[in-house]
Order: sequence, then structure tokens, then C-alpha cells
Amino acid sequence: MSSPRRRIETDVMKLLMGDYEVNLINDSMQEFFVKFEGPTDTPFAGGVWKIRVELPDQYPYRSPSIGFTNKIFHPNIDERSGSVCLDVINQTWSPMFDMINIFEVFLPQLLRYPNPTDPLNGEAAALMMREPAAYEAKVKDYVQRFASKEAYDASKESDSESDESESVGSLSDDDEPDMDL
Repeated sequence: MSSPRRRIETDVMKLLMGDYEVNLINDSMQEFFVKFEGPTDTPFAGGVWKIRVELPDQYPYRSPSIGFTNKIFHPNIDERSGSVCLDVINQTWSPMFDMINIFEVFLPQLLRYPNPTDPLNGEAAALMMREPAAYEAKVKDYVQRFASKEAYDASKESDSESDESESVGSLSDDDEPDMDL
């Protein structure tokens, strides 16, 4: 088994052992969704997002593609596509980083400390700089409307109905990842 393939399996298993909900797309460990909850000490608290992750064949030497599938109001996240503007994922990625870093450090930090001077969402950036209270109110409104636990559960149901994704927890013995290191 090639090293990048083993690394992909190891990183996905680390997410699962870290109690993240992971759903594979088309039984591939290179494309999956991860349930991500907003940090408690932010206006994003209580929000639940479905993050789409795509790992390139050259992972971990090339960075993963990360995107929010449900709407979020944030200066560094494109509202329509869910793309994330984050240097550590886009420009300064290192093979030393893994999926756990993204979900336990990078994304929580991005939500805690938005950078309105390098926006993907100009409206969010302008509102954050000019009217911080209005920005925070709009973030909370988006959390309520698009990232509630109910909205997340509804998006999971539509996934299972389309049969496009399969829970990692339901892998058969034949599909068990090779965890020899």
C-alpha cells in the first residue's frame, strides 16, 4: 500500500477516534463529510456545519480541499460555495498537519479570529469592521437558520436518501482500513 493512501486512512481513522462524525462519499476515504460544531466562545456557538473534505492523491504533500456545505456568514468563507480562505490550508500547508489539526485548531481559530482584511465575503468583512454588533447578530441569525442541529439532521437524512454517502461506522470487514504503521 502506498504511503499517501496509508496516511489518508490513518487521518480518517484519527477523526473517527476523535469522536467526529464522518460520512464517506461513494465509499472513498478521499471524499467525505465531517460534522463540525461552532466554538462555544463565539457567535458561531450552537452551530453545526457539514464540512466537505476532499483529499488529493498527493495528500499529505498537497493540502485538502475544505468547504462548508451549509451557509455561514464569515469574512473568510464564501457564502455561496462554502470555500474557506485560510493560509494554513491554502498556502502554508505542511505534511506535518493532519485532519485533526483542521477540525480542532484551524477551523475553530478561523471562526474565533476572522480576518476582514482578506475577505471572501466582502459584506461580512465590511459589516464586521463597521458595525461589529450587527455582524454578530447576522452570524447568530445564520447559525439559527442554516446551522441548527435540526438543519444538520435534515441534511443527513437527504444524504442517506440519495445513498451517495455511507457512514464509516458501517464498513464491512472486507473494507477495513489497513492500519499497520
